[in-house]
Amino acid sequence: MPAQSFPAPYKRETVNVNGLKTTVYSAGRGEPLVFFHGAGIWHGASFALPWADKFRLIFPIHPGLDEADDDPAMNSAHDYVIHYLDLFDALGLEKIRLVGFSLGGWLAANLAVHQGHRVERLVLVGPAGLRGKEMPKGDLFLLPPEQLPSLLVSNFDTIKPYLPDNPKDLDFIGARYREGGTLARLWWEKPYDTKLPRYLHRLTMPTLLIWGEDDKILPMQNAELWRQAIPKLQFQTFKRAGHMVLDESRDAVNAVQKFLSQGSALSRHTGNVR
Repeated sequence: MPAQSFPAPYKRETVNVNGLKTTVYSAGRGEPLVFFHGAGIWHGASFALPWADKFRLIFPIHPGLDEADDDPAMNSAHDYVIHYLDLFDALGLEKIRLVGFSLGGWLAANLAVHQGHRVERLVLVGPAGLRGKEMPKGDLFLLPPEQLPSLLVSNFDTIKPYLPDNPKDLDFIGARYREGGTLARLWWEKPYDTKLPRYLHRLTMPTLLIWGEDDKILPMQNAELWRQAIPKLQFQTFKRAGHMVLDESRDAVNAVQKFLSQGSALSRHTGNVR
């Protein structure tokens, strides 16, 4: 992973969760804000640093991705939910604000369905997991790893600094295949969650849904599936941004911070909440 992916002030620690070494990056101080990343972490988390101005930003790496230990037995959202609940206990996290992107959005929704009392506010950013008619052409599992980055953004220059100079870099391609194997355990048979829709009514905490209008991985029409199912939902879209909307749009990053700041101890103290 490029060094600039997790620049200062991020700090790295390793937490043992049921025998799995779980890498956790964190920055800032204040009320905890947990971010669940997508199916790849090669682009890092520089985009999220503004949130560390108001929150203790906690960025765990999913098992089976990048530098985190793998467990082939983890093949369902339930497995990841339990893993993260154990991680939260190890970190002393009782109440959190939770942001999930893509694969992480699916995991965040599942965790919030089961543990709504722990999630004060929820943000889903281009979440995967629901079945829609508007899906990208072709099978992402069969797509050569070097072709995927261009589908993730509206402006390729956004992620170019995080890619190897050689598109056939063996280390980079090997890491992408490892990610693909982890994702295949979850979605090879069905690239969507058949049970989650019936339980989304349990997401009664304030929830924000964000989408990039140029998303080629999960076209914006998929947002309607979430909008129909979640009770207290706010919805915002951002122009000139693709699937990696937080990397491409500072307005999207600011919208997340504004939403999460509502109801925080800092906002209550300064009188910003009506």
